[in-house]
Amino acid sequence: MTRTTPARPVSVEAVFPELAAYRGRTTRLHPRPGRPGMRESHVGGPMLWPDAEPWPVCHDPHQPETEGYAPGEIRAARAAGAWPQSRPWRGAGAPGADGPVPFVGLAQLFRRDIPGLGSGPGGADLVQLFRCPFTHGPYLERRYRLRWRRAAEAESAERFFAAPPEVPQLRWHDELPEPCVLHPEEVDTYPWAEDDTLPAPLIARIDAWDDAQAEALGSEALSYQDDLSIPPGWRVGGYPSWASTGPMTIDCASCAAPMRLLLTADSGEMDAGSHSWVPLEDRDPDLHGIASIRGGRSVAQPTRLRFGRDRDLHVFTCPSGPGHTPRWVLT
Repeated sequence: MTRTTPARPVSVEAVFPELAAYRGRTTRLHPRPGRPGMRESHVGGPMLWPDAEPWPVCHDPHQPETEGYAPGEIRAARAAGAWPQSRPWRGAGAPGADGPVPFVGLAQLFRRDIPGLGSGPGGADLVQLFRCPFTHGPYLERRYRLRWRRAAEAESAERFFAAPPEVPQLRWHDELPEPCVLHPEEVDTYPWAEDDTLPAPLIARIDAWDDAQAEALGSEALSYQDDLSIPPGWRVGGYPSWASTGPMTIDCASCAAPMRLLLTADSGEMDAGSHSWVPLEDRDPDLHGIASIRGGRSVAQPTRLRFGRDRDLHVFTCPSGPGHTPRWVLT
C-alpha cells in the first residue's frame, strides 16, 4: 500500500514567499511492520550480506550491565501484544568481555527504491546501517556503521547469511528493530528556522506567525516547525531537524567540506505536535486531527527503535569524498 502525506494545513510559500528559494525534497520512508526480504529496502529486515564476508562486530569496551532482554523473548512479547520481561544479566557484567559484540542491522536502502538516496564510494547504490547494541564510555556513547555496496555485485553472491550473529541479551528491548517494509514518498521540505539556517528577518516573521497562531487557536494552533517544514519519521535527504541541540555545522573530518544529510532515523513517526503529517491511509476520514489516526503503535512507532531520548539520528556523508567517514548526530 502506498502512503500519502496530507496537504499541509496552509501553503507555507503563500505565508512566507521567500521560502520558495529554499524548497527541498525529502523521501519519507513510512516504515510499517511486515516481512521484508533481503533484496528489498527495509528497516529491521534481513540484510543482503554475502556469506563469505564477516559480519560487522564491535571490539570497543562496553559499559557494564545488570539486567536485559533476550531477543527471542522480545519478539514473542511483541507478537503477543505484550511487554517483554527483563532478566538479570548473564555472565560477565560488561558485554563483549567474552569476545566482540555483533552489530545489529538497522536498515538497508536501495537507490532503485529511493531515487533520492545519495551515492556511496565507487557509485555504490545500496547502503546498510548498523548499530552496536551497547553503550560505550562514561557518556554512554553509541557506535554506528555504514556499509556501502553495489547492489548488482552483492546480489550475485553464491550464498548469503541466513541468520546473522546475535547477542544473547540486550540492555533495552528497543535495541531490537521490528522488521518493517517501506513505502517511500517524496515531499517538499523547508529548513529548520533557528539561528542562521534562514535569514534573520524571515525567522523573525516565522516566530511572530507561530506566536499569533498560538494566541488565536491555543492547542489547535499550527507551527512552522511541527506542521510546515520537516516531516517526522525515517526519511532520506532533505533538511535536518535540530529540536534538542539547535543548528550545528557539520563538516567532514577528512577534507572540511560541508557534509550532506543522507538519512534520518527517528524514534517515532509522529508525536502530539507533528500528527498532521500522518498519511491519509492511516486515518479515519470521518474524524479530525489526532483522533483520526488509526493503527496505534504500528503507525506511531513502527520500528520499535529508540535513538537517544526519543531523538532523531542524522547520518551525514561527504559529497566531496563518498568514502570519507560519515558523522552521526543525535538531535
